[in-house]
Amino acid sequence: MSITRLETQQRMSRIVIHNDTIYLCGQVGADANTGIQEQTRTMLAKVDALLEQAGSDREHVLSATLYIRDMKDFSAMNEVWDAWVPEGYAPARACVEARMARPELLVEVSVIATVK
Repeated sequence: MSITRLETQQRMSRIVIHNDTIYLCGQVGADANTGIQEQTRTMLAKVDALLEQAGSDREHVLSATLYIRDMKDFSAMNEVWDAWVPEGYAPARACVEARMARPELLVEVSVIATVK
């Protein structure tokens, strides 16, 4: 069984595909100096781009794990998340409060999807 790795560097690959399952590395917002909703929006835009590159889309997301710096932002983050997920295609999901790699990061997501 083959494994395809895209955008591979020393530490990680941004995309790994095995048996038509796509694993994305953690994604954060484009600008860590913005609020939770903008960080969530741009983070999910990055997910969209990676899914497209891997031959998938939002409707094929199987699982998502969200890491949020402070649960006080949970509702605001969910407003953006709920608008992003296509109706009827909600993935399995976990959301945990976590210390982030940099203090200005408010949210990160790790996604598993399937090829279309």
